Amino acid sequence: MGFAASLILGGISVGAVYALIALGLNLTFLTTRTLNFGQGSVMMLAAVAAVLFSGQGMGLYAALLAGIVLVGLVGGLTEVIAIRPIAKLGGSMGWVVTTLGIGIFLQGFVAKYFGSQALAFPSFLFSPRDYVSVFGVRLSAQYLVILAIALVLVLTFEYFLKRTAWGRALQAVAMDPDLASVMGVPVRKVVTLSYVGSGILAGIAGILVAQITGTVDSAFGFNLLIFGFVAAVLGGIGNTWGALAGGLFLGVTEKLVGGYISTAAEQGIAFALLMLALAIRPEGLLGEKEVVKV
Repeated sequence: MGFAASLILGGISVGAVYALIALGLNLTFLTTRTLNFGQGSVMMLAAVAAVLFSGQGMGLYAALLAGIVLVGLVGGLTEVIAIRPIAKLGGSMGWVVTTLGIGIFLQGFVAKYFGSQALAFPSFLFSPRDYVSVFGVRLSAQYLVILAIALVLVLTFEYFLKRTAWGRALQAVAMDPDLASVMGVPVRKVVTLSYVGSGILAGIAGILVAQITGTVDSAFGFNLLIFGFVAAVLGGIGNTWGALAGGLFLGVTEKLVGGYISTAAEQGIAFALLMLALAIRPEGLLGEKEVVKV
């Protein structure tokens, strides 16, 4: 029982990372019905930038904040140069190629100018040796902090959507951008800010994961993007609580498979769940079927 509990609690903590990534993907999907597949590289850029800023004498927490702000700006720039031109074509899938292209460009840029070797990432919350006992099971304090941050961000995002003017504007754009524009909603600003917010969420996720791994390199973040995408699909793309549910479900399933079957099967379980979800319930655990008017 103790072994199973440790796997489940560990899976919940890992799943919180996937939920953060899924939340960022959902944010852009709400406003443009597109996903930023460059998110993995954005996560990497935030962590690398924080290390480089810190190495130049900037305080650690200031460097972390600077890295997050940087990728927020990159997110906004992605919308301007990759999404906005493609959106004019209507129904095009070109945004997949362009966002992937931006991600590859960021990887190549970092590798060329800062090297492809792994950079040591400092622990800023807890050290890898810090543990918390939960029901007799020792859990990494770092993972528990990520879980707490994920919950806080989900609650904050829900409050933003339901209680603020910009949140209501975002929902209006998500439902009908043309009608929202007629009603005076600054649609273009809302869309751009959604990509800025998505970049910020990716930056936070990248920094939190980097402190657990202890290193970051130019290839960092790609696998996490895949798991985040699977979590978003499982929970229901565009659904805030679905992102959390999908991430936690994927994390727990992954750990149970790794603990009882084989660690080599952990990677494959994500794709198996994705195919199963698309076949049985394509709208996700908490998603709703989209009604298309003709």
